Amino acid sequence: MKKIDILNFLTDFRKSPNSIKTHREILNHLGPVHEAAINAMLSELQQTRVIKETDVNGDKAYQVISR
Repeated sequence: MKKIDILNFLTDFRKSPNSIKTHREILNHLGPVHEAAINAMLSELQQTRVIKETDVNGDKAYQVISR
């Protein structure tokens, strides 16, 4: 699993470029057994300002902000 897997799931630039996915959706898609690695990658992507964390109905959610 790589960071690009997370980015590909978060957005499809042709269909929904501003899509927002919750943390739970990301875990369900990539597998809950990889939760520690996913959290580390999400944190790194936030630090490099590729994604931003938002709030959707009280849940953590992520959106790609740079291409």
